[in-house]
Amino acid sequence: MLSENFANFSLAFLSILLEGAPFIFLGTLFSGILSVYLPPGMMERILPKNKVLAVLVSGLLGLILPVCECAVVPVIRRLVAKGLPVSCAFAYMLAAPIVNPITILSTWNAFPAMDAFPDRPEFFTFSRVLLGYAAATLTGLIILRFPVEQILKDSLLRSLNRKNESDAGDEHGHAHHHEHSHGHSHDHSSCGHDHAHDHSSCGHDHSHDHDHSHAHSDCGHDHGVIASPATQRSASKLVAAMRAALKDFTDVGVYFTIGCIITALFNVGIAPGAEWLENMQGSAFGQTAAFMVLAFLLSLCSTSDAFIAATLAPPAFARSAARLAFLVFGPMMDVKLLFLYQTLMRPKVLVWLALGLFIFTGLASIGWTSAMGH
Repeated sequence: MLSENFANFSLAFLSILLEGAPFIFLGTLFSGILSVYLPPGMMERILPKNKVLAVLVSGLLGLILPVCECAVVPVIRRLVAKGLPVSCAFAYMLAAPIVNPITILSTWNAFPAMDAFPDRPEFFTFSRVLLGYAAATLTGLIILRFPVEQILKDSLLRSLNRKNESDAGDEHGHAHHHEHSHGHSHDHSSCGHDHAHDHSSCGHDHSHDHDHSHAHSDCGHDHGVIASPATQRSASKLVAAMRAALKDFTDVGVYFTIGCIITALFNVGIAPGAEWLENMQGSAFGQTAAFMVLAFLLSLCSTSDAFIAATLAPPAFARSAARLAFLVFGPMMDVKLLFLYQTLMRPKVLVWLALGLFIFTGLASIGWTSAMGH
């Protein structure tokens, strides 16, 4: 019996791992490239001047700047320090893991693999993007009403203030230097002295022509061609991007592997949580809440969690609302994100954010699936 359970567990674990790993690799590769090659100030330049429109557009930036939730928080810290509005930063931070091409592709491919979901890929993919975008932009619009001092941590505020003071000092110093350079100009044409140096009449040959030719053919040394500075910089940036991608892949892979293990245990009935989920079959609110708690605990990457959602429980008792809530809530709030978010926002804001996302995602998932007849 034990050997049979282990064989079933191994098969379930490997199937989920091999299905999701390519999407994790693709997502972390994009993340590494963006972390190195994204030009400073690019996002601020493409956002509308209107604050509400800027928040709405920020929720769609993941379509052109795809970043998973594992990498988005450090990016947001850098963007906020460079002057990106906090409301826009939160909208992008919450939406980017869901509203991006890699997650959309993985969600689309997760459900057709199951015979029980012959007509569900369109529904789950569109619904996930819609509710994720709604939750992210609503959060951004709410934060728009509060001063930044009540949202960001003191350490981030201090770095932001130092940057503003540095920018102001640079502008003042540039203006002072500009004024000084014009106030002390010297006109040598009227000073009465001839500053030209004529070497033609001194009797000496001042020619600086030297023969610097070297014959390398018989010196016995290998003179390899040294790459130009531009080539070296390009190569170093590419290496840095690959290192960042490898680091993200390693970090995300650990969480994903743990999630695959736990999910495989659920699938073969080894984990006691399988019976716990089955007991939630009759309650839409209870089952939806249970799936969101599970998404929070598993801490999966958004580029591959759809494979977990599709195989987590048999379709006979798992409601579409519960799966949808799992897909929307997990990328916005999980265990690993708690530690990342606390480097960005105040603890009180983090508590309200987690509670608000939990309530909104649960109610929206139930209401949307009921309205669509699922």
